Amino acid sequence: MANAKQDDKKEVRVWCDGCYDMVHFGHANSLRQAKALGDVLIVGVHTDEEIAKHKGPPVFTQEERYKMVKAIKWVDQVVEGAPYVTTLETLDKYQCDFCVHGDDITVTADGIDTYHMVKKADRYREVLRTAGVSTTDLVGRMLLLTREHFKRGDKEYTVALEHSSNLGTDSTARSPYTGCSQFLPTTQKIIQFSSGLSPKPTDKVVYVAGAFDLFHVGHLDFLEKAHAQGDFLIVGLHTDLEVNRYKGSNYPIMNLHERVLSVLACKYVHEVVIGAPYSVTAELMDHFRVSVVCHGRTAIAPDADGSDPYKKPKERGCFKILDSGNTMTTEDIVQRIIQHRLEFELRNSRKEQKELALKPLNKEHAKQNGDYVHVNNSG
Repeated sequence: MANAKQDDKKEVRVWCDGCYDMVHFGHANSLRQAKALGDVLIVGVHTDEEIAKHKGPPVFTQEERYKMVKAIKWVDQVVEGAPYVTTLETLDKYQCDFCVHGDDITVTADGIDTYHMVKKADRYREVLRTAGVSTTDLVGRMLLLTREHFKRGDKEYTVALEHSSNLGTDSTARSPYTGCSQFLPTTQKIIQFSSGLSPKPTDKVVYVAGAFDLFHVGHLDFLEKAHAQGDFLIVGLHTDLEVNRYKGSNYPIMNLHERVLSVLACKYVHEVVIGAPYSVTAELMDHFRVSVVCHGRTAIAPDADGSDPYKKPKERGCFKILDSGNTMTTEDIVQRIIQHRLEFELRNSRKEQKELALKPLNKEHAKQNGDYVHVNNSG
């Protein structure tokens, strides 16, 4: 009888929508929380045209953004070209019970709350946004590269490390949503993002390593190829100081903990080694029972002592170069920002002004009308 009742239980379908530009762990965390409120998560992604009209130019194309959202492990379905203003018709079309969004502010070009209709119909739920990161914040960090772009030689390396903790902070930003701030990692957050799985004795374990900074479609395509090489994919993430050593300048844009969550949110990844050694050692391969070590077609920088970081895997005959078919790099994204610097600075400034003006009004309206439900699902 109990089983029959369980079978009859209605499937709860949840709707989320957004730009999902430069998809980061903040987006993923919002979607994780949304999925926890139901059984099936449908995510609508806006077109480039809609975003440009209401918000400003997106960094990624709509095709890139669709692909990134589809790869987030909590997403069941992506609706391409979702309307910028969420309507009851949209929810009904995809049989969704309610819409979920973070506690930041989203408005049209005319300053209208994009969720006003679903809020009024009591089909809106709110989750806490992840403090310390947003697309606007990441764009801000890259804009700082154009103002404080240090060319660092060996002699300047020590000085660079002293400044590395301050990279990407902007004290002039006043809005809590557009201001660059520091993400504070916790073990709970990592557990929430982790699959919790271990490789079975019969699994073929694949290992890749890198910075995976500003996680993007180039990384995604590579990880999909690497995942296809075996049964269990482990990603080694280098420390911030190591990334700075071989990439120089103001890299990494995202710190190690931010990069860990961004990679863990990818459905192709089973486990992450936090602060992995730059050279893939015999000890590492033996510990994780690695069968294949892969690298993309990007250039491989030597270790600090000038040695080949893949010497051991090559000696064992288990090193493989993969062609993902995608040539995008983190540097390409930074160049997109730099080339359109004025447009993005204007976008950030406008967004901050709207948020500062609307934040107190939205809170007062919500208090008076009780038109949305706030859900705290462990951040």
